[in-house]
Formats: sequence, structure tokens, C-alpha cells
Amino acid sequence: MATRHTLLIFSTALAALAALTAGLVFAGTALATTETARSGEVSASFSFTGSPPTVTHQQLEIVNAGQVLYDQPVSSPQCGAMCGPGAFGSHASSVRVLELESGGPPDVVLELFTGGASCCFVDQVFSLEPGTMTYVKTERDFLNAGASIKRLVPGGPLVFVSADPVFDYAFTDGADSAEPIQIWSFSARHFHNVTRLHPRQITADASRWLALFRHHLSNGVGLIAAWAGDEELLGHNKLVQSTLAAEARKGDLRTGTNPLPGGTKFVAALNRLLRRYGYLR
Repeated sequence: MATRHTLLIFSTALAALAALTAGLVFAGTALATTETARSGEVSASFSFTGSPPTVTHQQLEIVNAGQVLYDQPVSSPQCGAMCGPGAFGSHASSVRVLELESGGPPDVVLELFTGGASCCFVDQVFSLEPGTMTYVKTERDFLNAGASIKRLVPGGPLVFVSADPVFDYAFTDGADSAEPIQIWSFSARHFHNVTRLHPRQITADASRWLALFRHHLSNGVGLIAAWAGDEELLGHNKLVQSTLAAEARKGDLRTGTNPLPGGTKFVAALNRLLRRYGYLR
């Protein structure tokens, strides 16, 4: 027969276990988040536990015409299974259902954050594969620039507006670097660079970088490098080269305390980068 002491110990242990279990259930409920989006017959749910930078149990479910066609854990080569929601810290949702491809069924776009102080945003697009009636994932790492999905032309397609990361740290420190605009369309499971098809946006971006350069001459090479990239996309090579030469003569192509070269050496290094990445044709 159990003694009163034994029963007391047993009942105390049960009470402690019940309290612990209740606490875990409460914590799990409090930290679980589900973001949803819908367009027509397609809906998507992105669920995860915790909050950045500690996020677990990421799952994406896609329903089409009432049928679950995709239900998989979320992961990326850039961050494994530790990817966080890309829209954290705002009221926006990390998952959207959008008509990216003209005439096709809506795609599901999931924006992820890979973690780190200045990195990095990955967009995953899930496209319906009619033959297998499931969704196929395509992704692009937009790095610290991220991407905004916009319709730049009335009645035109939605595109991903971002910036070229190869200019980061190329001529100065990260805080003083700048990036020329990049615009990407999506179709047939591929991202396509369509930046040159949008001269109005390129022109606006170039004007912004040149104005900033004029106000930051103490370390402005990163800013004028982005301007040069934009102008080369517009085919303005003579303008770029004459402007860079004039600024070099004035001594305005400076990098501050950065050990990377300024002046004419900077111009030579910039032209090499522009040629390597297809800005110079």
C-alpha cells in the first residue's frame, strides 16, 4: 500500500508535469504564426513558429480549386531550414498569390530572410505544373537589396524591382556602396533580366545616385559607380567616360579612409567591372 509520503510525491510530480505541459502548449500557441494569401481559386498558407531570428517549423501549403497540391517544409540553399519570413517587422505578408505570367494560372511567391545584419532576401516562386498537378519551386537570391514586385507599365506584367549586388564593396565600404537598378520578370520557371526595357526607371535611378554623389564627395565613388552602371544600361558610354574623367581631374573621386583606389585608378577598375558584367557592350 502506498504511504502518504509516496502519494504526496507522486501528486506533486503530476502537478509539475501538468504545469510544464500547459506552459509548452501555451508557448507553442503564442508563437505560432500563419500568413495567408489568395487569388481566385488559389490560396497559400505560410506557417512558422517563433520570430526572427529564431524561426522553426516553416511550412507552405498551396490549395488550388479546393485541393491541396503542395504541402512541404520551407527551405532554401541560402539558409537551409532556418529561413525566416521576409516580411517580418511589417504588416505585409511574406506569401502572395500573383499573376506573374500572362495568361497563366496565379503563382505563389514566398519571400524569405536568410538572416544576418545585411543579408539577404530570397524570393521563391511556386508555379503549377499541369502534368503532375503540383507546384514547382524556382528561387532567386536578391541579397541585401531584396525585391519589390510592381507593375511598371499600365497593363504590363508584374516584375521584381531590385539592384545589382556586384557593386557592393567593389569600390568602398558597404555603407557607402550603391547599386544600379535591376528589373526581373518571371516566366516558364525562370527569372529574366529585363532592366534595359525600362529606361524611365533606369533614368530615375541614375539621377538619384548622381545627386547623392554631389553631396558625398568625401567618399562618393560607390555612388557614382552605380550612376555609371545605370547610364551604361541606357547606352550613354560617352557621357559616363567624360563625366568620370572630369571628376577625376577635379579630385572628386575619393574613397575616404578606404584603401581601395580613387581617381583614375578607380575609373579603370569601374570600367573593368562594367565590362565584366555586361554593362559595356
